[in-house]
Amino acid sequence: MDRVTTTDRRTALRAGAGLVAGGALAAGCATTGPAAAPAAPARAPAAKATPLTAPAPRAFPRQPAQITHGPRDRPRIALTFHGQGDPKIATALLTEAEKHGARVTVLAVGTWLDTHPEMARRILDGGHDLGNHTQRHIAVNTLSEADALAEITGCAERLKRLTGSIGTWFRPSRAPAASPLVQRLAHRVGYPHVLSYDVDSLDFTEPGAPAVTRKVLAEVRDGSVVSMHFGYAGTVAALPAVLQELDRRGLRAVTTTELLS
Repeated sequence: MDRVTTTDRRTALRAGAGLVAGGALAAGCATTGPAAAPAAPARAPAAKATPLTAPAPRAFPRQPAQITHGPRDRPRIALTFHGQGDPKIATALLTEAEKHGARVTVLAVGTWLDTHPEMARRILDGGHDLGNHTQRHIAVNTLSEADALAEITGCAERLKRLTGSIGTWFRPSRAPAASPLVQRLAHRVGYPHVLSYDVDSLDFTEPGAPAVTRKVLAEVRDGSVVSMHFGYAGTVAALPAVLQELDRRGLRAVTTTELLS
């Protein structure tokens, strides 16, 4: 076998990272980028792309099948975001959280991952939880069993392809809690728990940043799981004040996995 040059090794590494490049992921099948021109008549084949390793769902024996909050005796809370919308706004929210030392949980919509596959790695690289919020973000509780299962598995398959895991959490779309049927289907797909919440920021109604801040801070307490959304500028504007006040109260914003661990 011909000796591979340093340039070739770098090219192979870039090809192996092709899974997280937007073009390859959007195609949903290509695992490497275009081959570089060989420096020699023959060269070793590029390494096969390896999915980003992400945590798998975990069972928490002391928690119910449908979780609305964590332990009330520890000063920690979870900020959870429904993942869709402008990736620039999503990135701004993640960056703001990280500036404050906070980690969040993102429940991603499958069609959003199809359009913005790079966001899966951005979320995980920031130390955040990444989970499943159905494929098309429709009212999953109202669907037939077959259609509801397709919504859950559709997003799970995309997460698996992008990250090597179906995601750490499942949250139903268009409902604060899963119906008994959807809860059973999520468990069948591989999610031991369904993630609900006990504080709704109502940021999706676009009431303005001060209203979002007041709503969250009036209701949050030890163990709370807060529902928020990507895609709204008011949420970005509200987050610094929310995080500053949480810090003042001694409440640490952590991933849902950490909240329950």
